[in-house]
Formats: sequence, structure tokens, C-alpha cells
Amino acid sequence: MDHPDVEVIEKKRAHDGFLQVDVYRLRHRKFDGGWTESVPREVCVRGDAVGIVLYDPGRDSVVLIEQFRVGAAAAGGPAWLTEIVAGMVGKGETAEEVARREAHEEAGCTVREVERVCEFFPSPGAFTERVTLFCGRVDCTGIGGIHGLESEHEDIRVSVVPAEEAFRLLDEDKLNNSISIIALQWLMRHRERLRAAWR
Repeated sequence: MDHPDVEVIEKKRAHDGFLQVDVYRLRHRKFDGGWTESVPREVCVRGDAVGIVLYDPGRDSVVLIEQFRVGAAAAGGPAWLTEIVAGMVGKGETAEEVARREAHEEAGCTVREVERVCEFFPSPGAFTERVTLFCGRVDCTGIGGIHGLESEHEDIRVSVVPAEEAFRLLDEDKLNNSISIIALQWLMRHRERLRAAWR
């Protein structure tokens, strides 16, 4: 946290598992030019992530996946979520390399062209995670079934749906995860341009 308007008084690691949790005592500059008092903050350390909405312009269809999500289940929400393909950035990987790798591992898709969508922090009040989103051109012929890496305990159901059905799922509040919502709303705005460019 190297910022001239933030002073870290103390930082210690409280948990070091699948996620790491750091406990800070800090103060920061206020909008009036003064400084806050010392405040405690917990930060969940999570690496950078990538999502990619897989779009077949010839069939005007989107590849969606469904998998178990412990956080959603623990919050009392649905235990299995419908999503786009996503994954964590490994050491030495670029975001685009991760997008292509995850598309193959999670959905059995080979990505042709790729267009960057955006970069965002899904929960900046407590998580370090930064997400980069892409849209990737695929041929969804024969795509479907169960995918994922057994070594990562993945059990992922893959389906292909018309783009309009994916957008309907958005409107019906059935895609309740930020990566999918942002990516599909972007696709709604850019779909006709992509169909013209990628067909």
C-alpha cells in the first residue's frame, strides 16, 4: 500500500489459507485535507482474475457454465451459479493467456479472436482482487457436457444458449455474479459490431 495519502501503522497476516487475510491499522487523507484517526481494516488478499464471455457470432450464441460456489451457498443464495468462464492468473501468465486457458479447461472451447472488455475491482472495500474481462470468438459446434480440472475439484456443466436467452437471464435476475453481468451487458452493446467483424 505505497500511497502518499495512506499511512500504514501496522499490518499483520491473520490467516494464510486458500485466501489470505491481512489486518491493517491505517489512516488516510480526507477530502478536506486532514487525516483520519487510526482505523482497523481487514483485507482479503486474492490474486488477479480473468473472465471471458465466449460468443459464437455465426450462431449468435453464448457459452455459459454452471458450478458450485461456496460463498453464495454460505450467504444463503443458490449453491450453483450460472456464469461465464473465469479463472485466476497464475505466475508469469498474461490475462489473455488465462482467458484462453480457462476457456479450454472449463468449457472445451478454443478461442479465436479476443477483445478486451474492461478491468474492475468486484469488492474493493475488502478484497484485493482485480478482474480483467474479455469477449472471445468461438465456434460452439459440439460444445457442452461436463468439464473442469479434477485436480482443482472442478465439476462444471457447460451449455450453449442463444444470445437473446442469455440477455433474458440477465433481465430475470438469474445471473447473480458481477463478472457475468458486466460481460453480458457489454456484449448486448457490442453484439452487432462483433457479428459484423467476426462472421
